[in-house]
Amino acid sequence: MDTLRSHWPEYLIEAAGLGLFMISAAAFGVLLFHPGAAAVRALPDPLSRRVLMGLAMGATAVALIRSPWGARSGAHFNPATTLTFWRLGKVAAPDALWYGAAQAVGGLLGILAAAAMLGPALADPAVDYVATVPGPVGRAAAFSAEVAITFVLMTVVLHASNHPRLADLTPFLVGALVAAYIALESPISGMSMNPARSLASALPAGQWRELWIYVLAPPLGMLLAAEAYARRRGMTAVLCAKLHHDTIQPCIFRCRYHELRARAR
Repeated sequence: MDTLRSHWPEYLIEAAGLGLFMISAAAFGVLLFHPGAAAVRALPDPLSRRVLMGLAMGATAVALIRSPWGARSGAHFNPATTLTFWRLGKVAAPDALWYGAAQAVGGLLGILAAAAMLGPALADPAVDYVATVPGPVGRAAAFSAEVAITFVLMTVVLHASNHPRLADLTPFLVGALVAAYIALESPISGMSMNPARSLASALPAGQWRELWIYVLAPPLGMLLAAEAYARRRGMTAVLCAKLHHDTIQPCIFRCRYHELRARAR
């Protein structure tokens, strides 16, 4: 409770960030995939619409990460990300627990707000609350794909955010991966990378049977990436748990970001 009293702004930001991401996903999902949408008639090829969806969500991710809110909380918006930075020793256990709880609640409130705004269109089977479900290739392929894409994502985050010349590019690299994954990988697993994001859609959509994939695979992929990075570079090579770090916002993590700026001079 002491950490809640001290760090509640960061927890609230994490909830709001994932909530806004879910509202964006729902809005663009209806705009690009609802059978009555103009985009479906203008772009009958699903790949072209997935590319647009990827660009929209990649831009959303960049905007959230680079916002003053994202710079304060670290812009995890994902329990798997928070768990990974806890494993790397940058996030205290109470903060990790509150972050996970806030992310789960925020994601659910976001999709419920989107449902209130978009109405029955969001529940249409073609959109289905933008739920993440395995594609025709099956559950094993979906699980493997989620492990692979989260492994790559966290590997890129760790290498970029701890490099003096690449740190400022981290949000854009994350956005580019989100865009590419939605365009190319989503037919395999639905492209989640985030247990809280999948849980938020699963509740109103009633998509529970495969939820275990999105609860287990993203943390596994990110933890494997963290293990590989720590074995190669050492735990001390991880300087902070923020995806976008500035010198204005306070930092609640076990932060050594000043060392990165010193190396960049």
